[in-house]
Amino acid sequence: MAKTTRMGSGGMGRMPIGKDPAAVRARVEAMEKVLERGFTIPGTKQTFGLDVMLDLIPGIGTTVAAGMGLYMTWEARNLGMSKTAIARMAGNVGVDWALGLIPWVGAIPDFFFRSNTRNLKIIKRHLDKHHPSTVTITPR
Repeated sequence: MAKTTRMGSGGMGRMPIGKDPAAVRARVEAMEKVLERGFTIPGTKQTFGLDVMLDLIPGIGTTVAAGMGLYMTWEARNLGMSKTAIARMAGNVGVDWALGLIPWVGAIPDFFFRSNTRNLKIIKRHLDKHHPSTVTITPR
């Protein structure tokens, strides 16, 4: 069982700490949600996250978002994922970063190219194959 730490009173509850695969899965899923699906456009089912919001700050915002995205790549490296998978993940973050460098307009393609969601799928595929005990059923 993973140790947990309190993540403030904002409703996030407890975030697991540790290097075990279940804790890593929980952290990268939480990071992806914050970056890609944290908010919903009222009256629609369309979601967006901090990644798109940071793109509205020219130059600095997209770099901060890329740094947060690279955190997921770092977690993948700690899981012992292949260099090919890590390179793909870094490439996803790089494309997202490059799209976001276009001031103001860069938020639009970033709204559709969700590098962190793509990277989460890569990590989950690895965890499902190599650490099947971490598989969780996700409600739709």
